[in-house]
Amino acid sequence: MNSKDSPRSPNDIDRHVGIRVRLRRRVIGLSQQALADSLGVTFQQVQKYENGVNRIGAGRLYQLSQALQVPVSYFYEDFDPETGTGAEDDGEDAVVTFIRSRDGVQLAQALNRIGDPKVRRHLLQLANTLAADTDDEA
Repeated sequence: MNSKDSPRSPNDIDRHVGIRVRLRRRVIGLSQQALADSLGVTFQQVQKYENGVNRIGAGRLYQLSQALQVPVSYFYEDFDPETGTGAEDDGEDAVVTFIRSRDGVQLAQALNRIGDPKVRRHLLQLANTLAADTDDEA
């Protein structure tokens, strides 16, 4: 039996949960070290969770939900048991790709701090203009 076929090996849902851990950690601006400290594990262990290399037990998942300030159900959102994939696996999903990037998270956080909706709309128009200019050059 191949180690990937072992019942204890990570599977699609484990990888999905790891992606959700990384996404939430980045959204709230928490470092891997800070999360590791709150869980009482090493940052390498957090990396393994996020990469889906190590499975996350029920007790640890509860700790993660507390540290990341989300319900346990958050980690399972968007998972499709039929295909074994989640929204994060869709390479065409621009929103997920954006949020997975460090710049995307920082930009979203900065945009959320701008209280004036008019200013936010102007920034969106600027981004669309810059993206159109880039498309025209290609």
